[in-house]
Amino acid sequence: MTHSPIVAAFWDAPTGSWQYVFHDPATMKGAIVDPVWNFDPLSGATATRDAQKLLDYVRQTGIDVEWVLDTHPHADHFSAGVWLKQELGAKTGIGEHVVKVQALWKDIYNLGDDFPTDGSQWDHLFADGDTFMIGNLELKVIFSSGHTMASITYVVGDAAFVHDTLMMPDSGTSRADFPGGSSADLFDSIENILQLPDDTRLYVGHDYAPDRDAACMATVAEHRANNIHLADSPDKAAFQKRRDARDATLPLPKLMLAALQINIRGGRAPAPEDNGRSYLKLPLDYFEAR
Repeated sequence: MTHSPIVAAFWDAPTGSWQYVFHDPATMKGAIVDPVWNFDPLSGATATRDAQKLLDYVRQTGIDVEWVLDTHPHADHFSAGVWLKQELGAKTGIGEHVVKVQALWKDIYNLGDDFPTDGSQWDHLFADGDTFMIGNLELKVIFSSGHTMASITYVVGDAAFVHDTLMMPDSGTSRADFPGGSSADLFDSIENILQLPDDTRLYVGHDYAPDRDAACMATVAEHRANNIHLADSPDKAAFQKRRDARDATLPLPKLMLAALQINIRGGRAPAPEDNGRSYLKLPLDYFEAR
């Protein structure tokens, strides 16, 4: 018997990010997916406005949150996973290939030997094909690399949280030009996701709402029929040409160099310096301006 989760979506307009809470209505056990820790790049100020909305919702609804789940280390917002873990007593999880992303960005940021690249910043690292239960809901993990080396999809009954793999159908697919990204891998991951049943609800990680209200979900069938990067059933070579050409026109996300320093730490700021304050740093001239 397939159990369907109840899904609540929360949009962070400044970053165009979707965050989710889902739960099993029979047991009221649930999880949070990809929560946002607010960051103002002009002042350097952080806030928990978005995370507090999630916290208020689960408390008002009576959801017992067992997991705070990341789909990958995000390049466009800070993760509020650690703050919510502390507030809720939940476990944190991410895909096991996060260690590759940590090693890559440790080198880019020159973090030093005391920065661990073993994924120990999370309570659990999920492998492709892993399953676990939240109430009566069985979750299955699908490795979904391409956007990053660590991206995973969480499949929960008739819902799947695909984050930065697919966009809404009228926006296409997600970019694959970050360090460690691969449009070839992205194609394979999307093909894998689209093997799910036609009525599977695919919840995306971003929407930039082109001339419409922000949206977060379309079914497998809707993506197959209407996704602007997939509707003509391109083969891998054609998809790569399309995706790579599009990526070459895109600037880097404005928060990327700040966000990855937080997110490879599982949603933690760097250790405070001797004045008690944390600092972020930028790798000058590592990336070319676009």
